[in-house]
Amino acid sequence: MHPSRPALSVLASVDPVLRESATLGLVLGSPSTVVVRHDIEADVGALRRVVVDAQGVIEDDTVPLEHACLSCAVREDALPTIARLAEDGRWDAIVLALPVGAESLPATRALCAHAAPGEILAHVRVAGAVAVVDLGAVEEDLLGNALLAERGLALTEDDGRAVGEALAAQLEHADLVVTEGDPAAHPTGSGLVDRLRAVDSRRLDGVHALSAADVTTGTHDPARGERRTNPVAARGGAPARTLEGDRSWTLELHTPRPLHPERLLERIEDLGAVRVRARGVFWVPNRPDSACLWDGAGGQLAIGDLGSWRTVGGASARHTRIVMVGTLGPDGHDDRPRLRATFADVVARPEEIADGGLAWLGRPDVLAPWLGSRAELDEAR
Repeated sequence: MHPSRPALSVLASVDPVLRESATLGLVLGSPSTVVVRHDIEADVGALRRVVVDAQGVIEDDTVPLEHACLSCAVREDALPTIARLAEDGRWDAIVLALPVGAESLPATRALCAHAAPGEILAHVRVAGAVAVVDLGAVEEDLLGNALLAERGLALTEDDGRAVGEALAAQLEHADLVVTEGDPAAHPTGSGLVDRLRAVDSRRLDGVHALSAADVTTGTHDPARGERRTNPVAARGGAPARTLEGDRSWTLELHTPRPLHPERLLERIEDLGAVRVRARGVFWVPNRPDSACLWDGAGGQLAIGDLGSWRTVGGASARHTRIVMVGTLGPDGHDDRPRLRATFADVVARPEEIADGGLAWLGRPDVLAPWLGSRAELDEAR
């Protein structure tokens, strides 16, 4: 047995070729590394598990999917598999390669919970979450409107996520972002990666340079991972490199005031149906206690009720903050002036909320289809 706990890393990507290149390089570069790769075989309703190390394929098994929840199915297979491999003693590094398009946050959350004393993975150290991305494809993957299903990467029959939605979630949560492609040749892709990845994450350029030491350094902090993806704390990402030709930008729209529900609904496409990655929170005067989600990528926008500001915002006073990441057009066209003007128009004016929002309580709730019934939410709280 190894004297120390084997290190476990979670690897995610929206590119099947990059996922294979990264995992192959890891096992070939380190005989003490083993990879557990999961894939969905939707046509037969099964989960395929392949375990491989430097010697080749150790296991190749198909497990029937008994749950509609993919995350549950992967966790239920991954937990005993990882525990068994860790106890084997042949490897000091284990890499869990998620199905292409899967997000790393749910996986690391479950793995960290089960790495606590007395749990099934108590003898394993969760080292971190890794995202692997192609600099040449980032701009279109993130900002374009392609769906995972259109690329044959949907994880379930009802998986309607955009490629950009999955990619953004992987980059924003990662402890380590590994890029493929020359940053100088893809300056905008490089800039987008830095603007999305967390300030306290690491970046490694070149999948060929990825080693077991890179993915096993440190210990994953699940609370920090949750904070990185918390829309209430949305900020700009890591400082972008200054590269010639980089067309990427970050725009933060912020006000302590609420958004005007009717004007928001009228102009939702002007703010949401644009080529940006946007996330943050807002509030509306007829729901003063609700922190509302703003989450957009890949041409899609989701809004919803996150819960009360007391529970979601912590010490944060209620506010509206939306952080957008986008690019100048190839012709230099800049969407930011229009976005700023639209946002300013949607924000409730001082005279509209001078009474503290009391006048709004009797008006039709035009956002109820997306935010839920106010009465039901108040009852639930």
